[in-house]
Amino acid sequence: MAGAVAGTGHPQGETSAGWHGPYPTSSPTAAPLIVARFPKSQCRPCPVRIRCTTTADSARTVGFPPRELRDLQLQVRAEQQTPHWQARYAVRSGVEGTINELAHGHGMRRCRYRGQQKAHLQHVFTAIAANIERLSRRPPTAFQNFLDQHGIPRPRSWRSAKD
Repeated sequence: MAGAVAGTGHPQGETSAGWHGPYPTSSPTAAPLIVARFPKSQCRPCPVRIRCTTTADSARTVGFPPRELRDLQLQVRAEQQTPHWQARYAVRSGVEGTINELAHGHGMRRCRYRGQQKAHLQHVFTAIAANIERLSRRPPTAFQNFLDQHGIPRPRSWRSAKD
């Protein structure tokens, strides 16, 4: 593919010196990249070179995923804009937020007890405490407002009974 124009990633409409690859990436799970190289003679006189590359030799290489992967990325990104996908992802986002809260806010990365049964009890009690804490942060219900209006005391937080 030598001499091909480098698609939408080509710097300032220049024609690349050649495309090479696909080359494996440093990550075993990442897709291989096709690399377009632009020589110094194209990069040095460019007025926007500083936005494009900071390499010492002033040359530029641009990595592109294979066409099949690029098409798949475009398809998935378009799907992510649909209300159906966003509704499905909202559920996942909520679950991940809960896991993060339990791991970081309630010390669930390490178990305090030995044995599967005791560890399970710790997880259950921690989940109950997290749910109670979440409920205490919600706006008052109509019943709680009624109690407040009539001066009937009610606990506002599970952390202290005197509130």
